[in-house]
Amino acid sequence: MTGEVVVRVEGLTKRYGDLVAVDRASFDVRSSEIFAFLGPNGAGKTTTIEMLQCLRTITSGSAVVLGFDVAKRHDQKEIRKRIGVLPQDFNALDKLTVRENIALFASLYDNARDPSELIALLDLKDKADVRFDDLSGGLRQRVGIAAALVNEPELVFLDEPTTGLDPKSRRDVWEVIRQLKDRGSTVFLTTHYMEEAERLADRIAVIHKGKIVALGSPAELLAQHGGHSLLIVQNPEPGTVESARKALPAARHTQGDLEIRVKDIDEVNHALDALQAIGVRTGIQIRNPTIEDVFLTLIGARVTEEGELA
Repeated sequence: MTGEVVVRVEGLTKRYGDLVAVDRASFDVRSSEIFAFLGPNGAGKTTTIEMLQCLRTITSGSAVVLGFDVAKRHDQKEIRKRIGVLPQDFNALDKLTVRENIALFASLYDNARDPSELIALLDLKDKADVRFDDLSGGLRQRVGIAAALVNEPELVFLDEPTTGLDPKSRRDVWEVIRQLKDRGSTVFLTTHYMEEAERLADRIAVIHKGKIVALGSPAELLAQHGGHSLLIVQNPEPGTVESARKALPAARHTQGDLEIRVKDIDEVNHALDALQAIGVRTGIQIRNPTIEDVFLTLIGARVTEEGELA
């Protein structure tokens, strides 16, 4: 990415007594990118962005958002004018319609966008006159994103925007987030979903216990921490496993399948030639590393659907 830096954070720390919620975090966010903070519940994601939104005071370090210092009172007013925020557990007035809720949020700003424009942008035309309490989870999040965009923000914070959604609703929200980027918005996304970060983000910061433990594009993180690809022989025929392990030292037999670590196309071709010579005839697939593998390497644990370490 070559965009202008719109957020610069250096040594940012937040303490609550003896508890260090954010521990000397340093990173930058560039214009027109999707930047993802990836980590489990309690990692420090929300605390960090709330400091950037001027909702929490910093203990030490520095943060500059859109050229303004979060520690300066006058600058805080300017930051709030220029950002949009979708908080965790967004809610609106249940008995008001989509149109009425978005108009209400727009009324809070002097130069707000036309609610009808936002309804069209978020593909809510068919639901404009539906009450908020009759919407699905995914549609409620669309209303939340519309509310975050009413002031035409230069930077949009989306805090765990798809938590608790079903897979279809989650992917619908992903498409909205992609569209924000396509229109030139800068998006700061927090999430505990590995696939979400991998699919959406230009760059990812992995955060654990308040510390940033890795930072880079998905491709960079996969290259540094993802490990090898696996060539998987599903349910190999009896008698071929030992022959394969002798011919291919990187092979291991696990959960009924034969897995062979491969790092490039030459090793794939070598393994396939060896398997053919041995007489393997069952299904073969290649599994490439994912951001979940990166997280497992860095943290030594996985994250559950609910955001807890497992």
